Amino acid sequence: MTIMGRWPTMKRISGSQCYAGLYTTFTLVCLFSISAVTGYGDDRHAFGAIADCQYCAVEGQGVRKYSLSPSKLEACVASFNTMDLGFVVHLGDFIDRDFESFSVVNPIYQRLKMPRYHVLGNHDFSVADELKAQVPSTLDMPARYYHFENYGWRFVVLDGNDISFHAWPEGSAEHAAAGKYYSENNIQSPRWNGAVGGTQLSWLRATLKQATEDREMVILFCHFPVFPEDVHNLWNAKEVIGIIDEFPCVKAYINGHNHKGNYGVRNGVHYLTLKGMVDTEETSYAVIRVDAEAIKVTGYGRESDRVLTISP
Repeated sequence: MTIMGRWPTMKRISGSQCYAGLYTTFTLVCLFSISAVTGYGDDRHAFGAIADCQYCAVEGQGVRKYSLSPSKLEACVASFNTMDLGFVVHLGDFIDRDFESFSVVNPIYQRLKMPRYHVLGNHDFSVADELKAQVPSTLDMPARYYHFENYGWRFVVLDGNDISFHAWPEGSAEHAAAGKYYSENNIQSPRWNGAVGGTQLSWLRATLKQATEDREMVILFCHFPVFPEDVHNLWNAKEVIGIIDEFPCVKAYINGHNHKGNYGVRNGVHYLTLKGMVDTEETSYAVIRVDAEAIKVTGYGRESDRVLTISP
């Protein structure tokens, strides 16, 4: 099912609230001092983000180091577990190929102590046709696209495989529809990209309208970029951007897919492509802190630090 309703706010209670009397004041003062020095307090309004773990049991050639992904993911999970993050999201391409690959990286990701989410990537469907329908449930996803709320922000997960050649079995109505869409719209973008379908676009507009009424700021997650112009972009990137342009509540669109990373800003919305974890022997992931004034990206490994100012 697609989640239309709200998910409850995930609240974390400081351990200092368990103390009473004089110990409470002393503990709070100490925690405030530590937060001021280390920035630890910001973790409660932060989330972890990973793009393109893309594991398979192949050593890989060039920059793609498929077989190293489990060890990179283990180190990433261990790092996240030292922080008081609201959640962690993987931005698609959890595997490179073969359904059996999920059984290697899934248990690692499930060690996270905080809520964890997935976005569907094109390589997540590089499995046997009869297993494609099982991919979302294998990743413990509530739906192929959905939204949730955390610390007053609305996080919207899009499925860029709605219309695609790789997400549906050959011979299926969905696969045939992708061929028709690709041909009739004279798509020049590679066949390994995809598009957000009409039903999902209507859902997105309704979700952003509700967020506006609730005075929530919004971050969109998708595997595929839409901006700046790039060979990796969704087939209907302009259509998605057109909806985003309607709603000032959207502050950022964060994705994977382009392992080199990318960044652009349009009409006050930050479009951030995180670098792929699978590339090179060095890891890549981020902690992203949000407040009313900025989205602050702390990069690990190959990922860059950024401060993305929020427009009023």
